[in-house]
Amino acid sequence: MASIAGARTPASVNDAAVIDGMARHLSEYRFFVLPQTQVPARGVHPYTLNTPLWSDGADKLRFIYLPEGTQLAADGQGLLQFPVGAAIIKTFAFGEGADRRLIETRVLLHRADGWTALPYRWNAEQTEATLALAGGRIDLVTPAGEAISYAIPNKNQCKSCHGKDGEVIPIGPKARNLSAEWLDDMGRKGWLAGDTSGGDRLPDWRTHASGPATPLARAYLDVNCAHCHQPGGGASNSGLDLRWEQSDAQAIGIMKRPVAAGRGAGGYDFSVLPGQPDKSILLYRMNSAEPGVAMPELGKASVDREGGAVVRRWILEMTPK
Repeated sequence: MASIAGARTPASVNDAAVIDGMARHLSEYRFFVLPQTQVPARGVHPYTLNTPLWSDGADKLRFIYLPEGTQLAADGQGLLQFPVGAAIIKTFAFGEGADRRLIETRVLLHRADGWTALPYRWNAEQTEATLALAGGRIDLVTPAGEAISYAIPNKNQCKSCHGKDGEVIPIGPKARNLSAEWLDDMGRKGWLAGDTSGGDRLPDWRTHASGPATPLARAYLDVNCAHCHQPGGGASNSGLDLRWEQSDAQAIGIMKRPVAAGRGAGGYDFSVLPGQPDKSILLYRMNSAEPGVAMPELGKASVDREGGAVVRRWILEMTPK
């Protein structure tokens, strides 16, 4: 019987249905008791993020699978450490109630030789998701009412966002972006060990309307941009380091000139020009959906107006240089 990294999954994967160690269908992992309604199986733990990654307004259902007898390890604010055999599961959906449609489920499998990222595309009947190594396109309407061609990433594109120093890694479940309540609950149940004091450092995005601009904007950039814009990330050559913990003003773009941005710079001189969001390259690229200009390059076909508004407010509140 095949399994994730040799560990027992909620129900073992049949060898005949495996391609190079990858299940052909999502259901073969049996992460869910009821796949259509995303009811998790034993050992599969739902979680939410304080500040989630924005993907055309998709609703995301997030889960962690841990093999029996294993634990997550926490060390302050950073990324949780996963045992071999674990999996991170994220389903993207659009619509609400009876109109909700599951579009894709991305699975990160932690094997003995590292992490493997796999995309699965849901069928029209909402009964199964099939391995989509080549990715795909789906026409849909976002919650904002925009008709877009939604992109399911191919296997190599998954590596673009999840790559650091040449290795595939998780990017979402950092302790600072998880609630202290969830961390404490996982600890009490024996699924998490270590220093869990780093929870709730990133603000809850649902309160953004009245929250201070700086922590909201920095959290947004950490979650949406820093997986590439950090040392060892896919865009490290830009010189931007947009991680939450970065405190150097120029590293986060303030009065920083672009590095080979080309037309992506929009004719502007600085990534962030204090007091002038409309002359800041960072916001210019966030507010574009044009290929070659838009940032992030992957994972969006439309513009996040709310995220842009928070970053705009952050730049406006800076003292002009």
